[in-house]
Amino acid sequence: MLFSSMTFVFLFLPIVLLLYLVSKKELHNFILLCASIIFYAWSAPRYLAIIFLIILVNYFGALIIDKNQQKKKLYLIITISVNLCFLIYFKYFNFLIDNINSIFHQSIHPLNIVLPLGISFYTFQALSYLIDVYRGECKSQKDIYKLALYICLFPQLIAGPIVKYHDISEQIDSREVNFDKVNLGVKRFIIGLSKKMLIANTLGAVADKIFIQDPHNFSRLTAWIGSIAYTLQIYFDFSGYSDMAIGLGLIFGFKFMENFNYPYISKSLTEFWRRWHISLSTWFKQYIYIPLGGNKKGKINTIKNLAIVFLLTGIWHGANWTFIVWGIWNGFFIIIEKILNIKEFDSKPHSLLINILRHFYCIFIFVLGWVIFRADNLNYAINYLKNMFGLLPVNKDNFLYEMSYYADKIEIITFIAAIICAVPLFKNITDVKNKFLKILINVWLLILFFLSSVTIASTTYNPFIYFQF
Repeated sequence: MLFSSMTFVFLFLPIVLLLYLVSKKELHNFILLCASIIFYAWSAPRYLAIIFLIILVNYFGALIIDKNQQKKKLYLIITISVNLCFLIYFKYFNFLIDNINSIFHQSIHPLNIVLPLGISFYTFQALSYLIDVYRGECKSQKDIYKLALYICLFPQLIAGPIVKYHDISEQIDSREVNFDKVNLGVKRFIIGLSKKMLIANTLGAVADKIFIQDPHNFSRLTAWIGSIAYTLQIYFDFSGYSDMAIGLGLIFGFKFMENFNYPYISKSLTEFWRRWHISLSTWFKQYIYIPLGGNKKGKINTIKNLAIVFLLTGIWHGANWTFIVWGIWNGFFIIIEKILNIKEFDSKPHSLLINILRHFYCIFIFVLGWVIFRADNLNYAINYLKNMFGLLPVNKDNFLYEMSYYADKIEIITFIAAIICAVPLFKNITDVKNKFLKILINVWLLILFFLSSVTIASTTYNPFIYFQF
């Protein structure tokens, strides 16, 4: 079930919210757990068994770790390995077979495996719980239903934010639901829905028209339009989902961490990754980078640790060499900035020209990176990048469409709106105190909700990009 579907917006959510608000507090977790199971089973009932197995593995694994302190490291390794076996089998097994066939000239047949929705996200949440128990940051959860709620809570089950157990354990036990939270949550949900339906989907149509073609068959300008369209699409698609998830969390009394902080205003890749997919970056920092030694054991070890983290970041995103190279691409520039001590450079004031140049450097790097991320394979990515810089021979006789096919008036307006909304001009728009402005904003949100609903009703295909991960 999609957040951006008529079923969710006008049936599932109202029913769950009504039951939640009229029931006693003692039933709140039960209602949310049942709703989460229904939500997941709606589109993937056969994979309920997988998520149930992961809940059981981590429930008993954490209990054993908690009770056997002398051998807790061994039990942690075993339980983590079981979790990763699920992830590797469903997400990477056929990828490994394909590479074995290619390298060793074998003909092993791939298996008919369908990736369970959200497995990367809820597996990382489960690992967070295990490691928190191992570190003594929290006790193992004795109530399996509360652990199940943590792992499969529907607002962030499919595509995050990745919620760490120690951040939410107290909220599972006790949380307050009031009008202010519901009001703010509804507004945040509408903003996220609008990002997805009105901006991301519109620009996604532009990107899809271009990326579906052979790079030899369109112009350099078309290639740049496609790359910029996808750059904006993936931000509004994913941050829109995060806004909806955070808004839904507020409606039911939960406070999730922010997942995006205007990443496209960054002036370095280091800053970009502090602002982009914050929950994933924080997870890797707390559970991989710092345990490896972080930046405490000299520059060489810091570089090694960063390289490992960004290689894993690429692998986490998908079973394709494009994602791995994208992770390496980002890691390379992060390491260069670390060597140049960009953090110290950031702490000093700079002229407007220097800041503008740094900003364009960052945009240039992540736009090229998104081309690699979007491409179906590395050969396509290389040819697309060559086209962008005029290094690919193109046959103008094979150009299939005029420029108006890729971007009509509505899409050009959406481009402009996306660029404006990608910077913090309207930050904290829902927190204004002036009564007149509040009324204007509420009216505007109602208009956005109406337009989004109309778009949902008229759209047959609008999956979130990060569902594939």
